[in-house]
Amino acid sequence: MFFLTNRKLARRTFLRGLGTTLGLPLLESMLPARGAHAFEKQIRPTRFVGAFVPHGVAPGYWIPEKSTPGFAFPYVYQPLEPHRKHVVLTSGLWSKSSENPPGVTGADHFVAAAYLTGMKPKKTTGADIEVGISVDQVIARQIGKDTLLPSVQLAVEDPGANSSNCGEGYSCVYTNTISWQSPTRPLPMEINPQTVFERMFGDGSSPELRHARRARQESILDSVTGSLNQLIGELPHVDQVRLEQYADDVREVERRLTIAERASSGAPGPAMPFGVPESFHEHIQVQWDLLSLAFQTDITRVATMLFARDLTSRVYPESGTNISFHGGSHHAEDPGQIALFAQVNRYHVQMLAYLVKKLDTITEGDGTLLDHSLILYGSNMGNSNQHLHYDVPHVLVGGASGRLKGDRHLPYASRTVPTGNLLLSILDLFDVRADHFGDSTGRLANI
Repeated sequence: MFFLTNRKLARRTFLRGLGTTLGLPLLESMLPARGAHAFEKQIRPTRFVGAFVPHGVAPGYWIPEKSTPGFAFPYVYQPLEPHRKHVVLTSGLWSKSSENPPGVTGADHFVAAAYLTGMKPKKTTGADIEVGISVDQVIARQIGKDTLLPSVQLAVEDPGANSSNCGEGYSCVYTNTISWQSPTRPLPMEINPQTVFERMFGDGSSPELRHARRARQESILDSVTGSLNQLIGELPHVDQVRLEQYADDVREVERRLTIAERASSGAPGPAMPFGVPESFHEHIQVQWDLLSLAFQTDITRVATMLFARDLTSRVYPESGTNISFHGGSHHAEDPGQIALFAQVNRYHVQMLAYLVKKLDTITEGDGTLLDHSLILYGSNMGNSNQHLHYDVPHVLVGGASGRLKGDRHLPYASRTVPTGNLLLSILDLFDVRADHFGDSTGRLANI
């Protein structure tokens, strides 16, 4: 095997210590020699992220005027412009799955469940919930079988908080998650970064042991220092630099988690779950940092992120406004209120750009993690003031391992192309062959 691949390390190399299982990032010493392309693809897969934001986007602030390469990024999407070679903007898509079924009345605040499924949820407040399998879980079945975590589901708003209600006549579960393992099995979204960290790097040690380590302000790296130092000494220089940077990233995440833990244990005001940062800004960034580590170490290849729940009243001071998200989305077509809502939308894209930039700085083989990832970001409302579900914003970011060309705006005729077509086309990028998905009528043209 060594002769055929010229590898010094197996892709799944772990360092184990007391209460710790430390996976390693992809190193040059793990790559195969020439002629082993199939194996190289296996150890350097394409990752997927599905990120959802409710309440649509401010009209007039997100659709590019042109579709030719080098087009001007509109206000809301400007934070992504430095990465334009990896960005595909779309406009005109129709989220039919987010509209009430014919003859069904009531509010439509169930759209989170439709985002990645392309299906209309069953109207019920009981246990007989049903929507459809989500695209992330179809992809996880294809590429997540051999990873520690087939997929991770992240969020930055507590489903138990009083910041959100449920759609009229619809179960709250439809607003609590965007990831469905089967039509009747929703997957919970994890808001606590400490829990995510322990799932990634713990080896089944007791909560008491983990708490004692944190109380002593020890890093999980301390328990594997000897093995880590020995390994670094045996690696070529390029791998030494990469592994040392990875260790620094782990320590930085631990530092931020410690700060959040201390703040949540004694902060005044509404109680936050223990270890969850109070600031949305800090919360989502540490969640993205954890996801970046998980992608580096091949702990998972599939993730979803719920930015907010339908009807949230959350305020984002870092956006430069003090309007609540849901309240601001009902702008009454007032130009000044639309401009304020656009600031919130832009800020959310800025938080997406944080992940994009991070993935683009992590080298992997002949490219970066961003080159080998695909991120779907969007909402399934258009003009939320009127609760319109056509002309909805969806963005693709990443190289998809060479399968997706960026620097494009793909406009589609309004109320013509369902978002299911986009989801079906995404499956193609992961070698998942299907005749249809959700409410698709075909594949997305020009993707």
